[in-house]
Parts: sequence; structure tokens; C-alpha cells
Amino acid sequence: MSSGFTNSIIAEMDKLVRQPATWILAAIWLALNQVFSYLIPYASYTSGESSPVAGPPGRILSSLLPENLVFNSISGFPVFAGAIALILGALSVGSEYGWGTLKTTLTQRPRRMSLYASKLAALAVAVLAIVAVTFALNALTSYVIASVESEAMDWPSLENLVRGFAAGFLIAAMWCLMGVSLAILFRSTALPIGLGLVWALVIENLIRSVAAPLLDFAETIEKAMPGVNAGSLVAALSGQTGGTPGVISAVDGTQAALVLSAYAAAFTLIAGFVLQRRDVT
Repeated sequence: MSSGFTNSIIAEMDKLVRQPATWILAAIWLALNQVFSYLIPYASYTSGESSPVAGPPGRILSSLLPENLVFNSISGFPVFAGAIALILGALSVGSEYGWGTLKTTLTQRPRRMSLYASKLAALAVAVLAIVAVTFALNALTSYVIASVESEAMDWPSLENLVRGFAAGFLIAAMWCLMGVSLAILFRSTALPIGLGLVWALVIENLIRSVAAPLLDFAETIEKAMPGVNAGSLVAALSGQTGGTPGVISAVDGTQAALVLSAYAAAFTLIAGFVLQRRDVT
């Protein structure tokens, strides 16, 4: 790796660190995970009432213990964490068009593809860091709950932790790359975020819940959608869905991982091709 490319990556990472939106999105990501994976279920457990989704209090407590760290850490990635990653990707690139800084940057620094690669590398580091903090924070929370309730500390195996971490990174990276590609295609921030969120939160749900049960071809389309494959990968690794939105067993884990990897590669190549061939203004 050349020193120029390394410096470019460092500069892009510095941009991400200095942007308040990066920290706000990361904080929302972590807060939502804590609230819906631990705080609300634990509050339900302490109330002593059964939940129609999670079941009796004993089952709720069991779901909060260290043995379920992987599922609790990545169960939100197909929907809310994926949406946040998409926004992060769109903001990191789309803001360059809005501020008019991309053209200026390209006159002073490496070629377009070098700049593009450095942006993707910086985003990869950011996503990797957020996923790592998610696992670490959830491990601490589950440890505290198990200690307070005097429950066993049965942690997942190292293999399961690595697989879960890799799956979480793959899902988040795929959504982030979708945001990057939409930002480059539309040379803006607002429209790519709007379109990405409409697809992730609305269109996929409509195809899955309305069209797929009625039409055979819609069921085939469903199994190729990014959100469905993300949810299926989580379900395959954890062996459960827990009534969590977006986590379903539509396809097996191998297919889900391959499809998500294909989407990530496609978004990367399409955005790179458009950035290379089209005027940046």
C-alpha cells in the first residue's frame, strides 16, 4: 500500500470522525440495540408478566443471558442497523456533492478510483468499529444481567462469536454500500437516503407480506432481496427469530451470505464505474 493511498484513507477517516452525523448515527445504533435487545425485555421480565412474543418471564430472562449474545447483537441488523448504515454511507459520499468539495479534492489528491477506494476503506473501518462496540456493549449488559439474577455465564463459543461478528459486518457493510452507490448515482444525500429507506422499510415488507403469499414470481423475488437474505443469515446463525422484525428463515445461511456478498460487490462496482465515467459536478 503506497503512502499516498494510506494518507488518503487517514484523511477520509478523519472526515468521518469530525462529522457529528457519524457519532449521532453510531449512538442511535447502539442505543436502539440496547433498548430493544435488553432494556425492554428485562423490564418485561421484572414486571413478572408473560409476553405474547417472548413468552413467560423465565424464557425472557434466558434470552438476555450471555449465551444469546450473538443473536442479541445482530438481530437488529437486517432492519434498523441496516437503515442507519445506509444513511452513513449516503452521507459520507453524498455530502461531498452537496458541499461541492469532491471536484476540489480530486484536483489535489489521487485519481478517482484511489479516492473512492479510500472512502470505502474508511467506511469499512467505521462499520467494523461500530459492530465491535455493539458486541462489547451487549456482552457487558448480558454479564450485568446474569450477575444480578445469579444466572450461569455460558458464553458463545469463539467460533460462533467470529461467525456472528462477520455476519453483522457483512450485513451492515452491504447496506452501507447501497447508500454509497445511491449517493453517487444521484449525486446528492436526501434522495438516496429517502429511496434507500423506502426500499428497506417499506417495499421489501410489502413484497414479503403482501405479494409473495399470492404470486409465485414474487416469492422468487423475495428470496433475492437484500433485507430478506440479511434476516435469513441472522436466523441461520442463531437458530431463532424471536419475533424480531426482519429476522426470518426464507433461505439457508450459505445462500444468504453469498447473496449479500454479491450485492456488496455489485454496489461497489456500479458506484465505482459511475464515479469514474461521469462528471462529478
